[in-house]
Amino acid sequence: MSGTNQAGFAAFSVAGPEHAGLWSGTAASWTDLNPAGADSSRINATSGIQQAGYVIAGGRTKASLWSGSADSWLDLSPATSTSSQAYSTSGTQQVGYADVGGVRRASLWNGTPDSWQDLSPAGATQSYALANFDGQQAGYAILSNSFGNAHAGMWTGTASSWVDLHPSSAALTGSLVYGMSASQQAGWVTFNFNSQMTHASVWTGSAASWVDLNPAGAIQSVAVDVADGWQVGYAVVGGKPRASLWNGTAESWEDLSTALPGSWGLTSARSIWSDGSTIFIAGYGHNNISGNDEALLWSRPVPAPGAVALLTLGALAARRRRA
Repeated sequence: MSGTNQAGFAAFSVAGPEHAGLWSGTAASWTDLNPAGADSSRINATSGIQQAGYVIAGGRTKASLWSGSADSWLDLSPATSTSSQAYSTSGTQQVGYADVGGVRRASLWNGTPDSWQDLSPAGATQSYALANFDGQQAGYAILSNSFGNAHAGMWTGTASSWVDLHPSSAALTGSLVYGMSASQQAGWVTFNFNSQMTHASVWTGSAASWVDLNPAGAIQSVAVDVADGWQVGYAVVGGKPRASLWNGTAESWEDLSTALPGSWGLTSARSIWSDGSTIFIAGYGHNNISGNDEALLWSRPVPAPGAVALLTLGALAARRRRA
């Protein structure tokens, strides 16, 4: 989500292909970004006028960039890659992965396939760049000394700039960053080699800064985006994933699903943005009445210090996300 725009994908039948798409606050504003000849497509992130994601065409997954229309689609795949995907864009730079030489490599682009840069840290057997902001990139790498486990990390434009953010606790066997802002990185950690035991997490640039966001009563949680000190994702409470908002601590957790009218199953918040006066949160949920997964948009005033503001649900929830 960026400004008044939201991006993602929609499927128009139970077994139909996914089409990358763009909204501007309402279901009626939907713009189909699936390019001619593509079998399917998704948007993973939007910033400014750019949208980043992937297209599947001819059996190959291709990192992709759009600027608001299907005709604007640009294939970012490096010439030597067998598959690639873009996960985030800052508006000028894009990050993701490219499969080159049989290794998935964290990748950075500046708007063209020829601008591709390999961010894989020395000794990495696999790496992904999942977020970027103002010349910084974040994601994870599996290093030769990490026993096959993912380590959250950050870069500043080169492979050698890698900073390992994995906390030192022996109980934590994996970590990754999925979203970032100027000062914070959001993601999750895993415990005891159990990929299902995840805790939403936030960092401020170092392994020692790690904060566990898992709320009391949650058996699992993840954070996927961060803006202005707020983090979003989901927490599994009462056996159900619930779209979630945090403000830097586990105690600050808010269940966003309580703002939804009707009957909903799982819900998840995927993106957050603020214009300084209003917080906007985009995500999706399973509508038990329609039987569809539907795109959702929440908004709330930025609360004054010590105040509490209620979330309201916007009018985006009208497109089927997936079957």
